[in-house]
Amino acid sequence: MKSRDQEYRELFMAEALEYYDAMSRHLSELERNPQDTPALNELFRLMHNLKANARAMGFMDMGEVAHKMETLFGQIRGQERTFTGSLVPLTFGAVDTLGGMIRAVGAGQESADAHTLLDNLELLIQGKEPAQAAPEQTTEEADADAGRKLELSDLVYIPVKKLDKLLNLVGELVIDRDRILTLAAELGNAALQTTAQHLFRISDDLQYSVMDVRLVGAGVLLNKFPRVVRDVAAAENKQVELTLSGQDVQIDRNVLQLITDALLHIVRNGVSHGLEDAATRVAAGKPAAGRLQISALTERDDVLIQVQDDGRGIDTEAVRKKAIRKNVVTAEAAALLDEEGVWMLLFEPGFSMAETITDISGRGVGLDVVKLAIDSLGGRLRVSSELGKGTTFTLVLPTSIAVKGALLIELDARAYAVPLLHTDTVLALPADEIFAVGGLLMTRVQEENVPLVPLRQLLYAEGDEPLPRATRADLPPHETLYQVLVVSYGNRRLGLIVDRFLRQQSIVVKPLSKPLDTIDLFGGVTLLGSGQLCLVLDVPALTRLFLTKRP
Repeated sequence: MKSRDQEYRELFMAEALEYYDAMSRHLSELERNPQDTPALNELFRLMHNLKANARAMGFMDMGEVAHKMETLFGQIRGQERTFTGSLVPLTFGAVDTLGGMIRAVGAGQESADAHTLLDNLELLIQGKEPAQAAPEQTTEEADADAGRKLELSDLVYIPVKKLDKLLNLVGELVIDRDRILTLAAELGNAALQTTAQHLFRISDDLQYSVMDVRLVGAGVLLNKFPRVVRDVAAAENKQVELTLSGQDVQIDRNVLQLITDALLHIVRNGVSHGLEDAATRVAAGKPAAGRLQISALTERDDVLIQVQDDGRGIDTEAVRKKAIRKNVVTAEAAALLDEEGVWMLLFEPGFSMAETITDISGRGVGLDVVKLAIDSLGGRLRVSSELGKGTTFTLVLPTSIAVKGALLIELDARAYAVPLLHTDTVLALPADEIFAVGGLLMTRVQEENVPLVPLRQLLYAEGDEPLPRATRADLPPHETLYQVLVVSYGNRRLGLIVDRFLRQQSIVVKPLSKPLDTIDLFGGVTLLGSGQLCLVLDVPALTRLFLTKRP
């Protein structure tokens, strides 16, 4: 696997070679027509970009040559001089020198000494004639130039839409591959089974290779936040120290695209409402400048993006009271919520802890956007907070949204897929471990009371009527092990009673077409190896439906 330094060097080489080719072309155009303003402007831009990129990579000689060339073309643009005389051969020679430096970087060699060239360029900048004109080529140098092959970059730029189409085709291939594997097993033909296994290995490698092409560093998004934090802090008259980490963590570009607005809301609200002003912090014994950390890290197959502040934290009771006052939740339901359940109320549509409406209001404004974005990706949101100490928001995201791990379950002889990201545990419960409380079936999982509901009740529920009140009498009297899938969403656990568990496998999720896409209990559809269509359950939607219709 390539190191980040190797990847950066390759990216630099790809751009530098493009700059070199473009500079040679525009110099020829400018020589033919010294009044060619577009060519002049483009040369200035190319030199400026090459200077910045070379210095960032530590190639200081290359950066210095590009800098002096940029200065010269700036003088020509400012009509302080014209592109004539000794300036012409020297600039062509300078571009050739830059090309040699770029090739040396690609070969891992030391570049040629450029001090004489830099001295001559400096004399030109000062309006003097160079001390040494462009030297005549020796026979050996001419032969070397004649024998040098034209260079092409090892990297190509591909529009994201083309990658999306390629990934979609790979998804179709994976579906047909699973079908062929199933047929091979059913027919029992040894040659067909061997070929099917080979197809499985090849398509698996192809699938992950295409997914790998779409991965980008999280820094593509994270590095945009210093300016955001600065602007919000200035508007709020606060001092903020921002720390970024994990910019090299790889994640699908489409995932980053979908969470951009969500992360923006969390960061803006963290600065605006999470962090106190300098006077309040000093009075509380904290440093005057608030600390905000945005980090990306990996956890098994997921990517975690965390936004952590050392501000005032979430006042749980204040949120509970505000939610009741805003009719977000009833007083009876609010009283039953634990601390984490209350925090999740911040993400309800229209809920805000801000007392006044401003351009940047309190933690909660727009946070429903965060929940919607996370749900659309099949991700999860974690919140932890300590009053007076700070708050941490954690976005748990899949590395890719193309292929998902799923648990296949069966209900009424039909298979359904549940994304592994939302599965907590599977249980085989005897009847004596299930009890009824307040019209709900409950069980104990890891020292926590978890409500149970038959999945068919949620899938077949109609209208706005609440679910029927459950009692122990509803359970069959004979000894039966109940198959329960415990799912989690928004710091809540819910036990779904199913007929049986089938298996775990990777699935390619396809969106439902109209009008089925209006059924929010399903997040899409996939095709199993048997050729059977399998609906993918939307755990967040099922959880919200249960909370809405609970007796």
